Amino acid sequence: MLVSPSLLSADFYRLDKEIQMINRSDAAWLHLDVMDGVFVPNISFGFPVIKSLQGHCAKPFDAHFMIVHPERYVEKIAQHGVMMMTVHIETVDSAKGIIDLIHANGMKAGLSLKPDTPVEVFKDVLTDADMFLVMSVYPGFSGQHFIDGSIERIRTLKGMLTAAGSKALIEVDGGVDGNNAPLLRAAGVDVVVCGDYVFKAADPIAVIKNLSLIK
Repeated sequence: MLVSPSLLSADFYRLDKEIQMINRSDAAWLHLDVMDGVFVPNISFGFPVIKSLQGHCAKPFDAHFMIVHPERYVEKIAQHGVMMMTVHIETVDSAKGIIDLIHANGMKAGLSLKPDTPVEVFKDVLTDADMFLVMSVYPGFSGQHFIDGSIERIRTLKGMLTAAGSKALIEVDGGVDGNNAPLLRAAGVDVVVCGDYVFKAADPIAVIKNLSLIK
């Protein structure tokens, strides 16, 4: 299983040390939560922070945009070395259109949804996006508890992807830990986003390694 630690839970006072830890770890990606205080009730960080990581973080950037009008920022974020740009399907007029725009700027394209949005909204782009991100908490804040019912939503999405012949990955974000991670993997999850569970751990590198070994 791929592990994408969420920078939102890092200690920004010692961000250089946190990035060094990520570089030494078995993390596959680094998850970047960009929030605007409009689509979600919080503001996180933006382009200056992401730009500062370029050349220092050895892991590909997995950027999750929880903002309105994400199409305005596709070209700019591509210039900051982002590998995967994920936007919320609730914020775009055309899911296919934003996927094509992200691809045209040299990045992989992901689509996400809130816990209250049915996964069936992905039905028309199952073979277009590179990844589908299922939020297992309400987006906007780190440290929330995993929402019951998320695993069943993932099973449904996995069945849809299989039926469509899609190779897209499934990512899950919110309340992931060592207890539910094996269940998520069994349900079809390929990538887990972990915030506090990693960065607040006594041994973050060991936590990441254990998650990555889940088959």
